[in-house]
Amino acid sequence: MYRVSKEIHFCYGHRLMDYDGRCAHPHGHNGRIVIELGAASLDRRGMVYDFGDIKEIVQKWVDRELDHKMILKKEDPFVAVLKGLKEPCYEMDDNPTAENLAKLIFRYAKSQGLPITSVTFWETPSSNATYSE
Repeated sequence: MYRVSKEIHFCYGHRLMDYDGRCAHPHGHNGRIVIELGAASLDRRGMVYDFGDIKEIVQKWVDRELDHKMILKKEDPFVAVLKGLKEPCYEMDDNPTAENLAKLIFRYAKSQGLPITSVTFWETPSSNATYSE
């Protein structure tokens, strides 16, 4: 099996619902995403997937949907406050944990036809979560 990975960086804010700790309050992170793709054989160019194409597909989506936005669970009352202030917000069905953000990005990449094997989401330089199916 051949594997390639592409790193994407972005800034975001979030808070966690039903959480007892500092992450229950709005705060920000410099996130790092490692997207891994795999294939049993290489294409005619000798590649699993072109790095530029991965960037075009995933980085543009991350930049448009997540970068410099508050990422919140839809039921979070802070969503209405931000919308009222016309501040950028991305709403999720689940709590915006590192685990759920890895899954969100994985599912987006998969929906775009990428041969994705995993997404590792780094919330801080020393803490990450990985999602694969």
